[in-house]
Amino acid sequence: MEKYLSLSGNHSSNKRSLEGLSAFGSLEELILDNNLLGNDLALPGLPRLHTLTLNKNQITDLECLLDHLAEVTPALEYLSLLGNVACPNELVSLEKDEEDYKRYRCFVLHKLPNLKFLDARKVTRQEREEALVRGAFMKVIKPKASSDSIAASPECHYTPLPSASRELTSHRGVLGKCRYVYYGKNSEGNRFIRDDQL
Repeated sequence: MEKYLSLSGNHSSNKRSLEGLSAFGSLEELILDNNLLGNDLALPGLPRLHTLTLNKNQITDLECLLDHLAEVTPALEYLSLLGNVACPNELVSLEKDEEDYKRYRCFVLHKLPNLKFLDARKVTRQEREEALVRGAFMKVIKPKASSDSIAASPECHYTPLPSASRELTSHRGVLGKCRYVYYGKNSEGNRFIRDDQL
């Protein structure tokens, strides 16, 4: 029986089906690095799989992947997702930093609490405790573009200035009415001025 299987660098086929893995029920280690695998990744039930590497693929939906792995790989202890958009680090994107990576680790450990190693780093007791308390809140959600902002005409730009002052060639002043009248009786500055100084 096979306990170790590597399908690294399988770029030749357009269809990346992993259905054949169901024949390897006793598989313990699986390396799927650099296979252009995306969010449609579907592994069969692999109850003995304890090591899975999915480095340098095209996975962007972390929560979907983790839910799937929790279901089909109950014995998983070693997981690596480096090189995917779902794994935020400075090597993938300059916009990401160490804090993004810490939130990612906390969320992964919340979803897969049995992990011992994540991305070639040992899971610490402190990370495990934080994942229990805060892991559910560490999911990173990007706001979706609203249809209102897309439908807005490009000529209508917001400006804080009144319409009379928008023209660059118009040098007229803009006059407005004030709702409040200041009398100066309760001013903080007035309490330091003596009558003989007036």
